[in-house]
Amino acid sequence: IADILERFPPQFGMITLDEKAEPLMESEHQPYVLVAVQECGRMNLLLGEIAISLDELQKGRAGQLNMTQKMEDLSSALSINQVPGRNPFHKASWEKFAWPSMKALATWYPDAILRCEALEKWTEKITLPFSLWIPGLFNPTSFLTAIKQVTARLKKLPLDNMSTETHITKMMSKDEAVAYPEDGAFVHGLYIEGARWQDPDEAAAFEEDIAGTMCAGILTDSRPRELLCEMPVMYIKAVVIQSTWVPESVGYIRPESHLYNCPVYSTTFRGPTFIFVATLKTKAAASKWISAGVALAFQTDG
Repeated sequence: IADILERFPPQFGMITLDEKAEPLMESEHQPYVLVAVQECGRMNLLLGEIAISLDELQKGRAGQLNMTQKMEDLSSALSINQVPGRNPFHKASWEKFAWPSMKALATWYPDAILRCEALEKWTEKITLPFSLWIPGLFNPTSFLTAIKQVTARLKKLPLDNMSTETHITKMMSKDEAVAYPEDGAFVHGLYIEGARWQDPDEAAAFEEDIAGTMCAGILTDSRPRELLCEMPVMYIKAVVIQSTWVPESVGYIRPESHLYNCPVYSTTFRGPTFIFVATLKTKAAASKWISAGVALAFQTDG
């Protein structure tokens, strides 16, 4: 408990944040501003719950409060390095205020601190980073909607007629992104399971310019003992839906033979943590990657 409280990040000042955000509400980047403010609000709820529950547990152990079932459950989870709330029968839960995760408490908490730092950096001036760590968001779908909103307003297109496509850039690190791309945003921090993206040397044969951004590479077989490979910086671009695209409950499925409609999940558990469909270039038939169960994940389990 002492270790958690020692590294505990401060809560975001929502009043100051709203004041900073107000002048930007008329700008073209207004949807991104809203995402940043909402994310800070969600983080405050989580930080508040962690602080209150740990304070109550300390008082309960010191005899200042009666020990409740909630405190017992929290103490039990902390003693076995489990995120409180992972056990569905426990009354104490941090997880219901957090993001889907399979990490143990020892790696989950530093991850939470990193998310706070990323939000802090973003909200200094509330300007979108050149490359956003999308796995660090509580609600990544809202960011994808913001990309579509910004493009739809700029080009005066109906939002209902917009979707997103993904391109893999030549940038291996977020620091290489020094400008915003056209009609979209750069994101980083994703992992691929069941396959890998080509190395820069291999990818050179498949270079192309997408709206001024150099993209390269195709899907290829993963190497032995490499379960999750980190992806290069990705370019999520808002596009107009075409008549040949098939509408499904998960989004629009692209019929092109050179594309694999790759599901993106929050965790390697997959299932209920589905977020969106990414479009990855492939030379092999898409059926090969479907059989291999290739998917993108926002985080590793460790």
